[in-house]
Amino acid sequence: MTPNSKPLDSVTHPSAEELTDVVVIGSGIGGLCCAALLAQYGFAVTVCESHSIPGGAAHGFSRNGYTFDSGPSLHSGLSDPHSAHPLKQVLDAIGESVPCLTYDTWGCYLPEGELNIAVGADPFCEVLQELRGRGAVQEWRRLQQVMEPLAAAAKAIPPTALRWDWGAAIASARFAPAVLPHLGNIVKLTGPFSRIMDEVIQDPFIRNWLDLLCFLLSGLPASGTSAAEMAFMFAEWYRPGVVLEYPIGGSGAIADALVRGLEKQGGRLRLNAHVEEVLVKGDRAVGVRLRGGTVIKARQAVVSNASVWDTLKLLPEDAVPKSFRDRRQATPACESFMHLHLGIDATGLPTDLACHYIIVNDWSQGVTAPQNVVLVSIPSVLDPSLAPPGKHGIHVYTPGNEPYHLWAGLERNSAAYQDLKQERAEVMWQGLERIIPDIRQRCEVSLLGTPLTHERFLRRDRGSYGPAIAAGSGFFPGPTTPLSGLFCCGDSTFPGIGLPAVAASGAIAANTIAPLNKHIAMLKAIGF
Repeated sequence: MTPNSKPLDSVTHPSAEELTDVVVIGSGIGGLCCAALLAQYGFAVTVCESHSIPGGAAHGFSRNGYTFDSGPSLHSGLSDPHSAHPLKQVLDAIGESVPCLTYDTWGCYLPEGELNIAVGADPFCEVLQELRGRGAVQEWRRLQQVMEPLAAAAKAIPPTALRWDWGAAIASARFAPAVLPHLGNIVKLTGPFSRIMDEVIQDPFIRNWLDLLCFLLSGLPASGTSAAEMAFMFAEWYRPGVVLEYPIGGSGAIADALVRGLEKQGGRLRLNAHVEEVLVKGDRAVGVRLRGGTVIKARQAVVSNASVWDTLKLLPEDAVPKSFRDRRQATPACESFMHLHLGIDATGLPTDLACHYIIVNDWSQGVTAPQNVVLVSIPSVLDPSLAPPGKHGIHVYTPGNEPYHLWAGLERNSAAYQDLKQERAEVMWQGLERIIPDIRQRCEVSLLGTPLTHERFLRRDRGSYGPAIAAGSGFFPGPTTPLSGLFCCGDSTFPGIGLPAVAASGAIAANTIAPLNKHIAMLKAIGF
Protein backbone atom coordinates (compact mmCIF):
# COMPACT_ATOMS: atom_id res chain seq x y z
CA MET A 1 0.00 0.00 0.00
CA THR A 2 1.11 3.57 -0.53
CA PRO A 3 2.26 5.69 2.41
CA ASN A 4 -0.91 7.77 2.40
CA SER A 5 -3.33 4.85 2.14
CA LYS A 6 -5.74 4.31 4.98
CA PRO A 7 -6.07 0.80 6.44
CA LEU A 8 -8.60 -1.21 4.51
CA ASP A 9 -11.12 -3.73 5.83
CA SER A 10 -9.74 -7.10 6.86
CA VAL A 11 -11.56 -10.24 7.88
CA THR A 12 -10.98 -11.16 11.52
CA HIS A 13 -14.21 -12.66 12.86
CA PRO A 14 -16.31 -13.63 9.84
CA SER A 15 -19.97 -14.44 10.21
CA ALA A 16 -21.31 -17.74 8.95
CA GLU A 17 -23.19 -16.27 6.01
CA GLU A 18 -23.46 -12.89 4.31
CA LEU A 19 -25.57 -11.49 1.47
CA THR A 20 -24.67 -9.03 -1.27
CA ASP A 21 -25.63 -8.32 -4.88
CA VAL A 22 -22.29 -9.11 -6.53
CA VAL A 23 -19.19 -10.90 -5.25
CA VAL A 24 -15.93 -10.07 -7.04
CA ILE A 25 -13.13 -12.61 -6.59
CA GLY A 26 -9.80 -10.78 -6.51
CA SER A 27 -8.83 -7.13 -6.19
CA GLY A 28 -6.59 -6.87 -9.23
CA ILE A 29 -7.13 -3.71 -11.25
CA GLY A 30 -9.69 -5.48 -13.45
CA GLY A 31 -11.66 -6.67 -10.43
CA LEU A 32 -11.50 -3.28 -8.74
CA CYS A 33 -12.62 -1.48 -11.92
CA CYS A 34 -15.55 -3.88 -12.20
CA ALA A 35 -16.47 -3.58 -8.52
CA ALA A 36 -16.18 0.21 -8.35
CA LEU A 37 -18.32 0.65 -11.47
CA LEU A 38 -20.94 -1.79 -10.16
CA ALA A 39 -21.06 0.15 -6.88
CA GLN A 40 -21.47 3.35 -8.89
CA TYR A 41 -24.35 1.67 -10.72
CA GLY A 42 -26.05 1.03 -7.36
CA PHE A 43 -25.18 -2.61 -6.66
CA ALA A 44 -24.10 -3.87 -3.26
CA VAL A 45 -20.62 -5.23 -3.99
CA THR A 46 -18.20 -7.31 -1.93
CA VAL A 47 -14.64 -7.86 -3.17
CA CYS A 48 -12.81 -10.86 -1.71
CA GLU A 49 -9.03 -10.59 -1.85
CA SER A 50 -6.77 -13.44 -0.74
CA HIS A 51 -3.81 -11.12 -0.13
CA SER A 52 -3.43 -8.53 2.65
CA ILE A 53 -3.04 -5.73 0.06
CA PRO A 54 -5.35 -4.77 -2.84
CA GLY A 55 -4.16 -4.34 -6.42
CA GLY A 56 -3.23 -7.83 -7.59
CA ALA A 57 -0.16 -7.74 -9.84
CA ALA A 58 -0.21 -3.93 -9.57
CA HIS A 59 -0.15 -3.63 -5.78
CA GLY A 60 2.42 -1.63 -3.84
CA PHE A 61 4.15 -2.66 -0.64
CA SER A 62 6.54 -1.16 1.91
CA ARG A 63 9.78 -2.42 3.46
CA ASN A 64 12.10 -0.49 5.79
CA GLY A 65 10.84 2.92 4.68
CA TYR A 66 10.79 2.08 0.95
CA THR A 67 7.60 1.83 -1.12
CA PHE A 68 7.87 -0.63 -4.01
CA ASP A 69 5.72 -1.51 -7.01
CA SER A 70 5.01 -5.21 -7.33
CA GLY A 71 4.41 -4.99 -11.05
CA PRO A 72 3.74 -2.37 -13.74
CA SER A 73 5.39 0.99 -13.30
CA LEU A 74 5.17 2.44 -16.82
CA HIS A 75 2.03 4.53 -17.18
CA SER A 76 0.46 7.08 -19.50
CA GLY A 77 -2.93 8.69 -20.00
CA LEU A 78 -4.02 8.68 -16.35
CA SER A 79 -4.18 12.45 -15.99
CA ASP A 80 -4.80 13.54 -19.58
CA PRO A 81 -8.46 14.63 -19.97
CA HIS A 82 -8.33 13.58 -23.63
CA SER A 83 -6.85 10.15 -22.98
CA ALA A 84 -8.42 7.02 -24.44
CA HIS A 85 -7.07 4.97 -21.53
CA PRO A 86 -9.86 2.71 -20.20
CA LEU A 87 -8.62 3.14 -16.62
CA LYS A 88 -8.92 6.91 -16.92
CA GLN A 89 -12.51 6.49 -18.13
CA VAL A 90 -13.34 4.23 -15.16
CA LEU A 91 -11.77 6.71 -12.74
CA ASP A 92 -13.85 9.50 -14.30
CA ALA A 93 -16.99 7.40 -13.97
CA ILE A 94 -16.45 6.80 -10.25
CA GLY A 95 -15.32 10.37 -9.54
CA GLU A 96 -11.74 9.56 -8.62
CA SER A 97 -8.33 10.61 -9.91
CA VAL A 98 -4.70 9.58 -9.57
CA PRO A 99 -2.30 12.56 -9.38
CA CYS A 100 0.80 11.84 -11.45
CA LEU A 101 4.28 13.16 -12.06
CA THR A 102 5.32 13.34 -15.71
CA TYR A 103 8.44 12.69 -17.76
CA ASP A 104 9.09 11.91 -21.41
CA THR A 105 12.31 9.90 -21.72
CA TRP A 106 13.45 6.42 -20.82
CA GLY A 107 16.94 4.99 -20.94
CA CYS A 108 17.76 2.09 -23.22
CA TYR A 109 20.75 -0.22 -23.19
CA LEU A 110 20.45 -1.96 -26.54
CA PRO A 111 22.89 -3.90 -28.74
CA GLU A 112 23.27 -0.64 -30.69
CA GLY A 113 24.48 1.14 -27.55
CA GLU A 114 23.16 3.37 -24.78
CA LEU A 115 20.25 5.54 -25.91
CA ASN A 116 17.77 7.93 -24.37
CA ILE A 117 14.47 7.55 -26.21
CA ALA A 118 11.63 9.99 -25.71
CA VAL A 119 7.96 9.37 -26.41
CA GLY A 120 6.48 11.40 -29.24
CA ALA A 121 7.09 10.97 -32.95
CA ASP A 122 9.61 13.74 -33.49
CA PRO A 123 12.00 12.80 -30.65
CA PHE A 124 12.02 9.18 -31.82
CA CYS A 125 12.79 10.29 -35.37
CA GLU A 126 15.78 12.24 -34.05
CA VAL A 127 17.10 9.03 -32.50
CA LEU A 128 16.48 7.15 -35.75
CA GLN A 129 18.24 9.82 -37.80
CA GLU A 130 21.37 9.55 -35.68
CA LEU A 131 21.29 5.78 -35.35
CA ARG A 132 20.00 4.56 -38.72
CA GLY A 133 19.82 7.51 -41.10
CA ARG A 134 17.26 9.17 -43.30
CA GLY A 135 15.81 5.97 -44.76
CA ALA A 136 14.79 4.71 -41.32
CA VAL A 137 13.14 8.04 -40.52
CA GLN A 138 11.14 7.84 -43.75
CA GLU A 139 9.99 4.32 -42.92
CA TRP A 140 8.87 5.41 -39.45
CA ARG A 141 7.00 8.41 -40.84
CA ARG A 142 5.30 6.10 -43.32
CA LEU A 143 4.29 3.76 -40.49
CA GLN A 144 2.83 6.72 -38.61
CA GLN A 145 0.72 7.56 -41.65
CA VAL A 146 -0.49 3.97 -41.89
CA MET A 147 -1.24 3.77 -38.17
CA GLU A 148 -3.10 7.09 -37.94
CA PRO A 149 -6.43 5.85 -39.39
CA LEU A 150 -6.02 2.56 -37.53
CA ALA A 151 -5.57 4.47 -34.28
CA ALA A 152 -8.70 6.47 -35.06
CA ALA A 153 -10.56 3.22 -35.68
CA ALA A 154 -9.28 1.70 -32.44
CA LYS A 155 -10.52 4.74 -30.51
CA ALA A 156 -13.85 5.08 -32.33
CA ILE A 157 -15.71 3.19 -29.60
CA PRO A 158 -14.41 3.72 -26.05
CA PRO A 159 -13.96 0.48 -24.08
CA THR A 160 -16.35 1.76 -21.42
CA ALA A 161 -19.14 1.67 -24.03
CA LEU A 162 -18.81 -2.08 -24.54
CA ARG A 163 -20.99 -4.74 -22.98
CA TRP A 164 -21.54 -8.44 -23.75
CA ASP A 165 -25.31 -8.79 -24.10
CA TRP A 166 -28.28 -7.74 -26.21
CA GLY A 167 -27.78 -4.11 -25.14
CA ALA A 168 -24.38 -3.85 -26.83
CA ALA A 169 -25.80 -2.48 -30.08
CA ILE A 170 -27.82 0.18 -28.26
CA ALA A 171 -24.95 1.25 -26.01
CA SER A 172 -22.59 1.61 -28.95
CA ALA A 173 -25.14 3.12 -31.37
CA ARG A 174 -24.18 6.69 -30.44
CA PHE A 175 -20.69 5.96 -31.75
CA ALA A 176 -21.88 4.75 -35.17
CA PRO A 177 -21.04 8.03 -36.95
CA ALA A 178 -17.48 7.79 -35.66
CA VAL A 179 -17.20 4.09 -36.54
CA LEU A 180 -18.62 4.06 -40.08
CA PRO A 181 -15.67 5.83 -41.75
CA HIS A 182 -13.35 3.23 -40.22
CA LEU A 183 -15.15 -0.03 -41.00
CA GLY A 184 -12.43 -1.21 -43.36
CA ASN A 185 -9.71 -0.45 -40.86
CA ILE A 186 -11.56 -2.16 -38.02
CA VAL A 187 -11.17 -5.44 -39.90
CA LYS A 188 -7.41 -4.86 -40.07
CA LEU A 189 -7.28 -4.31 -36.32
CA THR A 190 -8.21 -7.92 -35.61
CA GLY A 191 -5.10 -9.32 -37.29
CA PRO A 192 -1.49 -9.40 -36.06
CA PHE A 193 0.49 -6.18 -36.14
CA SER A 194 3.25 -7.95 -38.10
CA ARG A 195 1.09 -7.83 -41.24
CA ILE A 196 1.14 -4.04 -41.12
CA MET A 197 4.77 -3.84 -40.05
CA ASP A 198 5.92 -6.14 -42.87
CA GLU A 199 4.31 -3.91 -45.48
CA VAL A 200 6.08 -0.77 -44.28
CA ILE A 201 9.18 -1.50 -42.22
CA GLN A 202 12.39 -3.04 -43.52
CA ASP A 203 14.93 -1.39 -41.23
CA PRO A 204 16.12 -4.05 -38.75
CA PHE A 205 16.38 -1.70 -35.77
CA ILE A 206 12.82 -0.44 -36.17
CA ARG A 207 11.54 -3.99 -36.59
CA ASN A 208 13.33 -5.03 -33.40
CA TRP A 209 12.02 -1.97 -31.56
CA LEU A 210 8.45 -2.68 -32.61
CA ASP A 211 8.82 -6.33 -31.58
CA LEU A 212 9.95 -5.09 -28.16
CA LEU A 213 6.99 -2.72 -27.80
CA CYS A 214 4.64 -5.53 -28.82
CA PHE A 215 6.17 -7.82 -26.21
CA LEU A 216 5.72 -5.22 -23.48
CA LEU A 217 2.07 -4.74 -24.51
CA SER A 218 0.98 -8.34 -24.96
CA GLY A 219 3.74 -10.72 -23.91
CA LEU A 220 4.10 -11.69 -27.59
CA PRO A 221 6.15 -10.36 -30.53
CA ALA A 222 4.60 -8.47 -33.44
CA SER A 223 3.47 -11.72 -35.07
CA GLY A 224 1.19 -12.44 -32.10
CA THR A 225 0.15 -8.94 -31.00
CA SER A 226 -3.09 -7.57 -32.38
CA ALA A 227 -2.95 -4.50 -34.58
CA ALA A 228 -5.58 -2.94 -32.31
CA GLU A 229 -3.21 -2.98 -29.33
CA MET A 230 -0.45 -1.30 -31.31
CA ALA A 231 -2.89 1.21 -32.79
CA PHE A 232 -3.91 2.20 -29.28
CA MET A 233 -0.24 2.49 -28.28
CA PHE A 234 0.56 4.68 -31.30
CA ALA A 235 -2.39 6.90 -30.44
CA GLU A 236 -1.09 7.33 -26.89
CA TRP A 237 2.72 7.42 -27.25
CA TYR A 238 3.43 8.99 -30.62
CA ARG A 239 1.24 12.08 -30.62
CA PRO A 240 2.32 15.70 -30.04
CA GLY A 241 2.83 16.72 -26.45
CA VAL A 242 2.60 13.19 -25.03
CA VAL A 243 4.22 12.44 -21.67
CA LEU A 244 4.72 9.36 -19.54
CA GLU A 245 3.31 9.40 -16.02
CA TYR A 246 4.06 7.99 -12.61
CA PRO A 247 1.39 7.96 -9.88
CA ILE A 248 2.36 9.97 -6.81
CA GLY A 249 2.86 7.44 -4.03
CA GLY A 250 3.54 4.56 -6.41
CA SER A 251 1.39 2.23 -8.49
CA GLY A 252 -0.52 1.25 -5.37
CA ALA A 253 -2.16 4.67 -5.56
CA ILE A 254 -4.21 3.38 -8.50
CA ALA A 255 -5.64 0.54 -6.44
CA ASP A 256 -6.31 2.96 -3.59
CA ALA A 257 -8.29 5.28 -5.90
CA LEU A 258 -10.44 2.40 -7.12
CA VAL A 259 -11.02 1.21 -3.56
CA ARG A 260 -12.11 4.73 -2.58
CA GLY A 261 -14.58 4.70 -5.46
CA LEU A 262 -15.88 1.33 -4.33
CA GLU A 263 -16.23 2.21 -0.66
CA LYS A 264 -17.82 5.63 -1.03
CA GLN A 265 -20.75 3.94 -2.80
CA GLY A 266 -21.11 1.38 -0.02
CA GLY A 267 -19.03 -1.39 -1.56
CA ARG A 268 -16.75 -3.48 0.60
CA LEU A 269 -13.24 -4.85 0.18
CA ARG A 270 -12.42 -7.88 2.31
CA LEU A 271 -8.71 -8.58 2.60
CA ASN A 272 -7.24 -11.90 3.74
CA ALA A 273 -10.43 -13.44 2.35
CA HIS A 274 -9.37 -16.41 0.25
CA VAL A 275 -12.12 -17.82 -1.97
CA GLU A 276 -12.01 -21.60 -2.02
CA GLU A 277 -15.11 -22.33 -4.09
CA VAL A 278 -17.75 -20.72 -6.27
CA LEU A 279 -21.11 -21.93 -5.01
CA VAL A 280 -23.52 -23.27 -7.61
CA LYS A 281 -27.22 -23.98 -7.17
CA GLY A 282 -28.96 -25.64 -10.06
CA ASP A 283 -27.34 -24.11 -13.11
CA ARG A 284 -26.41 -20.76 -11.55
CA ALA A 285 -23.48 -19.29 -9.57
CA VAL A 286 -24.97 -18.03 -6.30
CA GLY A 287 -21.98 -17.02 -4.18
CA VAL A 288 -18.61 -18.08 -2.79
CA ARG A 289 -17.20 -19.99 0.16
CA LEU A 290 -14.13 -18.55 1.87
CA ARG A 291 -11.37 -20.39 3.61
CA GLY A 292 -12.65 -20.84 7.14
CA GLY A 293 -16.19 -21.55 6.02
CA THR A 294 -17.77 -18.13 5.58
CA VAL A 295 -20.35 -18.10 2.77
CA ILE A 296 -21.13 -14.94 0.82
CA LYS A 297 -24.33 -15.26 -1.20
CA ALA A 298 -24.74 -13.17 -4.36
CA ARG A 299 -28.19 -12.08 -5.52
CA GLN A 300 -27.03 -11.01 -8.97
CA ALA A 301 -23.62 -12.34 -9.97
CA VAL A 302 -20.19 -13.67 -9.12
CA VAL A 303 -17.29 -12.09 -11.02
CA SER A 304 -13.90 -13.80 -11.09
CA ASN A 305 -10.83 -11.62 -11.52
CA ALA A 306 -8.67 -14.72 -11.15
CA SER A 307 -6.84 -16.05 -14.20
CA VAL A 308 -8.62 -18.39 -16.57
CA TRP A 309 -6.82 -21.39 -15.05
CA ASP A 310 -7.37 -20.35 -11.44
CA THR A 311 -11.06 -19.64 -12.06
CA LEU A 312 -11.55 -23.21 -13.24
CA LYS A 313 -10.09 -24.48 -9.94
CA LEU A 314 -12.89 -22.69 -8.06
CA LEU A 315 -15.74 -24.35 -9.95
CA PRO A 316 -17.39 -27.66 -9.06
CA GLU A 317 -16.46 -30.27 -11.64
CA ASP A 318 -19.91 -30.42 -13.26
CA ALA A 319 -20.67 -26.67 -13.08
CA VAL A 320 -19.65 -26.06 -16.70
CA PRO A 321 -19.53 -28.33 -19.75
CA LYS A 322 -16.39 -30.43 -20.08
CA SER A 323 -15.73 -28.96 -23.51
CA PHE A 324 -15.69 -25.46 -22.00
CA ARG A 325 -13.40 -26.53 -19.16
CA ASP A 326 -10.99 -28.30 -21.54
CA ARG A 327 -10.91 -25.35 -23.92
CA ARG A 328 -10.24 -22.81 -21.19
CA GLN A 329 -7.68 -25.04 -19.49
CA ALA A 330 -5.77 -25.30 -22.78
CA THR A 331 -5.37 -21.50 -23.07
CA PRO A 332 -1.69 -20.88 -23.88
CA ALA A 333 0.21 -19.00 -21.18
CA CYS A 334 3.00 -16.46 -21.19
CA GLU A 335 6.00 -17.27 -19.04
CA SER A 336 6.63 -15.74 -15.61
CA PHE A 337 8.89 -13.17 -13.91
CA MET A 338 12.02 -12.71 -11.89
CA HIS A 339 11.95 -9.65 -9.61
CA LEU A 340 14.51 -7.64 -7.65
CA HIS A 341 13.27 -4.97 -5.22
CA LEU A 342 16.20 -2.97 -3.90
CA GLY A 343 16.64 -0.13 -1.45
CA ILE A 344 19.98 1.61 -2.03
CA ASP A 345 22.18 4.42 -0.79
CA ALA A 346 21.98 7.11 -3.48
CA THR A 347 25.00 9.12 -2.29
CA GLY A 348 27.03 10.38 -5.24
CA LEU A 349 24.74 8.96 -7.93
CA PRO A 350 24.09 11.09 -11.02
CA THR A 351 21.14 13.45 -10.66
CA ASP A 352 19.91 12.64 -14.17
CA LEU A 353 19.02 8.98 -13.63
CA ALA A 354 15.97 8.03 -15.66
CA CYS A 355 12.80 6.70 -14.09
CA HIS A 356 12.82 3.70 -16.41
CA TYR A 357 15.36 1.69 -18.38
CA ILE A 358 15.03 -1.14 -20.89
CA ILE A 359 17.91 -3.53 -21.44
CA VAL A 360 18.02 -5.89 -24.45
CA ASN A 361 21.01 -8.18 -24.57
CA ASP A 362 20.74 -9.69 -28.06
CA TRP A 363 18.16 -8.90 -30.74
CA SER A 364 18.95 -12.12 -32.60
CA GLN A 365 17.57 -14.23 -29.73
CA GLY A 366 14.17 -12.57 -30.02
CA VAL A 367 12.50 -10.40 -27.40
CA THR A 368 10.68 -13.33 -25.79
CA ALA A 369 13.87 -15.33 -25.15
CA PRO A 370 14.56 -16.11 -21.47
CA GLN A 371 16.65 -13.44 -19.73
CA ASN A 372 17.07 -11.40 -22.91
CA VAL A 373 15.01 -8.38 -21.81
CA VAL A 374 15.34 -6.69 -18.42
CA LEU A 375 13.30 -3.73 -17.18
CA VAL A 376 14.48 -1.32 -14.50
CA SER A 377 12.33 1.18 -12.63
CA ILE A 378 13.73 3.85 -10.27
CA PRO A 379 10.56 5.86 -9.50
CA SER A 380 12.09 7.59 -6.48
CA VAL A 381 13.98 9.84 -8.92
CA LEU A 382 10.56 11.38 -9.61
CA ASP A 383 8.84 10.85 -6.27
CA PRO A 384 11.32 11.06 -3.37
CA SER A 385 8.58 10.05 -0.90
CA LEU A 386 9.04 6.45 -2.07
CA ALA A 387 12.41 6.13 -0.31
CA PRO A 388 14.11 7.54 2.80
CA PRO A 389 16.15 10.75 2.30
CA GLY A 390 19.29 10.12 0.29
CA LYS A 391 18.04 6.71 -0.90
CA HIS A 392 16.47 5.20 -4.00
CA GLY A 393 14.02 2.33 -4.41
CA ILE A 394 14.58 0.16 -7.49
CA HIS A 395 12.47 -2.54 -9.14
CA VAL A 396 14.18 -4.78 -11.69
CA TYR A 397 12.37 -7.58 -13.48
CA THR A 398 12.47 -9.92 -16.42
CA PRO A 399 9.03 -9.36 -18.00
CA GLY A 400 7.18 -12.54 -18.87
CA ASN A 401 10.25 -14.39 -20.12
CA GLU A 402 11.19 -16.58 -17.13
CA PRO A 403 10.31 -20.27 -17.78
CA TYR A 404 8.17 -21.75 -15.03
CA HIS A 405 9.34 -25.31 -15.71
CA LEU A 406 12.76 -24.47 -14.24
CA TRP A 407 11.09 -23.87 -10.89
CA ALA A 408 8.27 -26.39 -10.84
CA GLY A 409 8.43 -28.74 -7.88
CA LEU A 410 11.20 -26.92 -6.01
CA GLU A 411 10.75 -26.46 -2.26
CA ARG A 412 11.05 -22.79 -1.39
CA ASN A 413 13.34 -23.47 1.57
CA SER A 414 15.62 -25.89 -0.26
CA ALA A 415 19.24 -25.25 -1.18
CA ALA A 416 18.40 -26.00 -4.82
CA TYR A 417 15.80 -23.22 -4.83
CA GLN A 418 18.17 -20.72 -3.21
CA ASP A 419 20.93 -21.57 -5.67
CA LEU A 420 18.63 -21.21 -8.67
CA LYS A 421 17.39 -17.85 -7.36
CA GLN A 422 20.91 -16.48 -7.29
CA GLU A 423 21.76 -17.94 -10.69
CA ARG A 424 18.67 -16.61 -12.46
CA ALA A 425 18.92 -13.20 -10.78
CA GLU A 426 22.40 -12.54 -12.13
CA VAL A 427 21.11 -11.14 -15.44
CA MET A 428 19.16 -8.50 -13.51
CA TRP A 429 22.19 -7.52 -11.43
CA GLN A 430 24.34 -7.30 -14.56
CA GLY A 431 21.75 -5.15 -16.31
CA LEU A 432 21.52 -2.84 -13.33
CA GLU A 433 25.31 -2.57 -13.15
CA ARG A 434 25.25 -0.96 -16.60
CA ILE A 435 23.30 1.89 -14.99
CA ILE A 436 24.82 1.93 -11.48
CA PRO A 437 28.17 0.07 -11.61
CA ASP A 438 28.57 -0.29 -7.82
CA ILE A 439 24.94 -1.27 -7.18
CA ARG A 440 25.78 -4.39 -5.14
CA GLN A 441 27.73 -2.32 -2.61
CA ARG A 442 24.90 0.21 -2.23
CA CYS A 443 22.10 -2.20 -1.30
CA GLU A 444 20.38 -1.85 2.08
CA VAL A 445 17.22 -3.78 1.18
CA SER A 446 17.26 -6.68 -1.27
CA LEU A 447 14.19 -8.80 -2.09
CA LEU A 448 14.34 -11.47 -4.78
CA GLY A 449 11.17 -12.92 -6.30
CA THR A 450 10.72 -15.89 -8.60
CA PRO A 451 7.88 -17.51 -10.55
CA LEU A 452 7.03 -19.39 -7.35
CA THR A 453 6.73 -16.04 -5.53
CA HIS A 454 4.48 -14.80 -8.31
CA GLU A 455 2.40 -17.95 -8.11
CA ARG A 456 2.10 -17.92 -4.34
CA PHE A 457 1.41 -14.28 -3.55
CA LEU A 458 -0.59 -13.32 -6.63
CA ARG A 459 -2.47 -16.63 -6.98
CA ARG A 460 -1.33 -16.84 -10.60
CA ASP A 461 -1.30 -20.32 -12.09
CA ARG A 462 2.35 -21.15 -12.90
CA GLY A 463 3.16 -17.53 -12.02
CA SER A 464 2.08 -16.62 -15.55
CA TYR A 465 2.14 -13.12 -17.02
CA GLY A 466 -1.22 -13.98 -18.61
CA PRO A 467 -2.71 -15.75 -21.63
CA ALA A 468 -0.62 -15.88 -24.79
CA ILE A 469 -3.43 -15.95 -27.34
CA ALA A 470 -1.79 -14.88 -30.58
CA ALA A 471 -3.69 -12.47 -32.81
CA GLY A 472 -5.24 -14.29 -35.73
CA SER A 473 -5.11 -17.68 -34.01
CA GLY A 474 -7.80 -17.21 -31.38
CA PHE A 475 -9.99 -14.74 -29.54
CA PHE A 476 -10.22 -13.66 -25.95
CA PRO A 477 -13.50 -14.95 -24.55
CA GLY A 478 -15.01 -11.83 -22.97
CA PRO A 479 -16.80 -11.72 -19.60
CA THR A 480 -19.52 -14.34 -19.95
CA THR A 481 -19.45 -18.08 -19.20
CA PRO A 482 -21.84 -21.01 -19.73
CA LEU A 483 -22.67 -20.86 -16.01
CA SER A 484 -25.46 -18.38 -15.44
CA GLY A 485 -24.47 -15.69 -12.96
CA LEU A 486 -20.71 -16.26 -13.38
CA PHE A 487 -18.70 -13.56 -15.14
CA CYS A 488 -14.97 -13.05 -15.58
CA CYS A 489 -12.66 -10.08 -15.96
CA GLY A 490 -8.91 -9.50 -16.04
CA ASP A 491 -6.20 -10.33 -18.56
CA SER A 492 -7.81 -13.68 -19.39
CA THR A 493 -10.80 -12.00 -21.01
CA PHE A 494 -9.52 -9.02 -23.04
CA PRO A 495 -6.49 -8.76 -25.35
CA GLY A 496 -3.38 -7.11 -24.05
CA ILE A 497 -1.42 -7.23 -20.81
CA GLY A 498 -1.27 -4.39 -18.35
CA LEU A 499 -3.56 -1.69 -17.03
CA PRO A 500 -5.46 -0.69 -20.20
CA ALA A 501 -6.52 -4.26 -20.98
CA VAL A 502 -7.57 -5.24 -17.46
CA ALA A 503 -9.36 -1.93 -16.82
CA ALA A 504 -11.32 -2.43 -20.04
CA SER A 505 -12.16 -5.99 -19.02
CA GLY A 506 -13.51 -4.84 -15.64
CA ALA A 507 -15.63 -2.14 -17.22
CA ILE A 508 -17.09 -4.54 -19.79
CA ALA A 509 -18.01 -7.09 -17.11
CA ALA A 510 -19.67 -4.40 -14.96
CA ASN A 511 -21.58 -2.99 -17.93
CA THR A 512 -22.82 -6.46 -18.91
CA ILE A 513 -24.27 -6.95 -15.43
CA ALA A 514 -25.71 -3.44 -15.15
CA PRO A 515 -29.05 -2.27 -16.59
CA LEU A 516 -28.63 -0.65 -19.99
CA ASN A 517 -30.10 2.69 -18.88
CA LYS A 518 -27.52 3.04 -16.10
CA HIS A 519 -24.70 2.15 -18.49
CA ILE A 520 -25.82 4.82 -20.96
CA ALA A 521 -26.18 7.36 -18.14
CA MET A 522 -22.59 6.64 -17.08
CA LEU A 523 -21.31 7.24 -20.61
CA LYS A 524 -23.10 10.58 -20.76
CA ALA A 525 -21.70 11.53 -17.36
CA ILE A 526 -18.10 11.07 -18.58
CA GLY A 527 -18.67 12.95 -21.80
CA PHE A 528 -19.65 10.32 -24.38
